[in-house]
Amino acid sequence: MLMHALAGDVAAYRAFLQDLTGHLRAFLRRRLRHLEHDVEDVVQEILLAVHNGRHTYRPDEPLTVWVNAIARYKLADHLRARSRREALQEPLDDDDELFAVSDTQPALARRDVLKLLDLLPERQRLPIVHVKLQGLSVEETSRVTGMSVSAVKIGVHRGLRALALKIQRTY
Repeated sequence: MLMHALAGDVAAYRAFLQDLTGHLRAFLRRRLRHLEHDVEDVVQEILLAVHNGRHTYRPDEPLTVWVNAIARYKLADHLRARSRREALQEPLDDDDELFAVSDTQPALARRDVLKLLDLLPERQRLPIVHVKLQGLSVEETSRVTGMSVSAVKIGVHRGLRALALKIQRTY
């Protein structure tokens, strides 16, 4: 149809654009599920680009490749512009949040916890590391450490209590 349209057949061009519109809507609905209201805008942008660039189509190449390239570029342009607009709408007055969280806090907290754990005897430190930090079960910790199940439970309980006392003394 496009070849007839390029040769000046107005009816063929209209039919080509109608068929293309249906394919574009399906293509965009799958990719813009969360932005359904943007589908028609992007369809129009693509149709306009196809119309304006119809002279660049080479008949020896598949039409779908040419149209898909245009559609992907227009979709990317639309999403880029949309994210820029959304970024500009973000409030800038949330200056309290700037210092609320730091990327270094988790690393510093981990270092502090490990320092505190080093103060504990091994029979308390190992159960806490395996059960509370690594997420092993009491039984798995028992097998790994060679301690009895009850010794692991007691070690966790006494170790956490000892850590709490050390922290209270510090503050």
